[in-house]
Parts: sequence; C-alpha cells; structure tokens
Amino acid sequence: MPTNGSPETNDDSPPAAHGAATPAIVLNTLHFADPLRWLVLGWRDFIRAPGIGLFYGTCFMVMGWALLEVYAHAPAYTMALSAGFLLVGPFMCLGLYRVSQRLENGEKPDFGDSLLAWDTRTGPLAIFGFVLLVLEMLWGRATLVVIAVSFDGMPDFKGSLLALLEPENLPFIAAWAALGAVFASLIYAVSVVSIPMILHRQTDAVTAGLTSLRLVLTQTGVMVWWGLLITLLVGAALLPWFAGLLLVGPVVGHASWHAYRSAVAD
Repeated sequence: MPTNGSPETNDDSPPAAHGAATPAIVLNTLHFADPLRWLVLGWRDFIRAPGIGLFYGTCFMVMGWALLEVYAHAPAYTMALSAGFLLVGPFMCLGLYRVSQRLENGEKPDFGDSLLAWDTRTGPLAIFGFVLLVLEMLWGRATLVVIAVSFDGMPDFKGSLLALLEPENLPFIAAWAALGAVFASLIYAVSVVSIPMILHRQTDAVTAGLTSLRLVLTQTGVMVWWGLLITLLVGAALLPWFAGLLLVGPVVGHASWHAYRSAVAD
C-alpha cells in the first residue's frame, strides 16, 4: 500500500517493467455527511469575501439571461446550449477556487488574483477545457438530432415550454432526459475535482480527469449525493429569473474546492 503519496511499487516485478514510477494520488474516504459540510464551508468562504462571490454570482445570472435571449430568437437551440452551464461553470469557478485557496492559507483574497487564477496553469486547463468542449459539442449535436427526429424536423418552440409536457411529446422528453443524464454524468465524473486539482497541484489534465473519475467510481454513493445536491440547489436557483445564482453559484463554487480538498489527500 502506498503511503504519504509515495510511488506504488510491486516487489514481484522489476521496476523497469513498469517504466518510471509516478507518485500515487491517494483518495480519502468520504462520508455522506461530507457534502453538507462542504456547503457550510462554501458559505463561510462566501461571507468572508462577499464582493468577489457576488461578482461571479452575477456572471452566472447573466449566463441564464443569455439563455433566455437565445430562446426568444432560436428556441430549438436553447436545450442544446443549456448544457454549456456544465462546461462554462467549472471554469467560471476558477476564481472562487482561488479565493478559497487563499483563505485556507490564511491570506487575504484579491479580486484581480481570482480573475487571473487560470494564468499559472494555462496549458493543463486549456487541454481539459478542450476535452469538455468536445463533450459539449457532442451533447449539443445529439440534442438537436433528438429534437429533429422526435418532431420530424426542427419545431418552433416559441410560446410556453409547458407545451412540451403534452402527452404526445413525452417520448421526446424521455429521450432528451436520458441523453442529458449520460452526458451530464460523464462531464461531472471527469470534472468534479479535476479543475481545482489542476489549480492546486502541478498535475496534468489527464491525471486530474482520471483521478476525478476514479473518485466517482470508487465512492459513487457520496459523489452521487453531492451531484444531486448541486443539481437541486442550482435548479432551485434558476426559478426566480436566475436570481438565486447570485448566492448559490459562488457558494457551490467554494464548496467544490472543499470537496476536492476533502477527497484528494495531500
């Protein structure tokens, strides 16, 4: 068993058979109470730097308004573009991760420092962002295909979205929800702790993504519970014209930093 991040070795085979040894990334054991604790810590970080948090919360809210504007002019593309929240959100939270990191180190957070948090890890973040972008494009394209097939062409969704809940549209809703669940789960699995890990450690995008995936696969119950909490909070925050994102966005961002710090051992 590797300890203290030491390389994992196999006494029964020569080291040359495995190439250069790399330090093992150890995952801590999580408990079902941990996600609630992360939210409490996220709220604590928010109230310690409320101005920075409200700036990022405003950005999340404006993203929601932008989706409404897209719906007004190109309704069929709204469902495809809404998946972009899962792509842009984690990168928008980079500044919040930096704030939590500074607070953890006993330092005073700085707004400019949070805006430039990506600057020290540009390469790995760009690679990881490209992977998420590809997944987003595939998700968006698949969504458009489902819409076109379900409605025998691209329908006009102008008017109330409640029209989609009519009985004849239920197969479309089921197919769209299943497709979204697959892509959302995949993006969540590879990114839940990877971006704060890239920011915090000198690690590459592949290692960070695989570590995040390993965490979800080995501690599935807790991580599903954490994903469900995020979904419920963000979903509730969307209802009053996205205004809830002013608080929920930064709190969840800060909490995600603490999720990473709890899950991945130093």
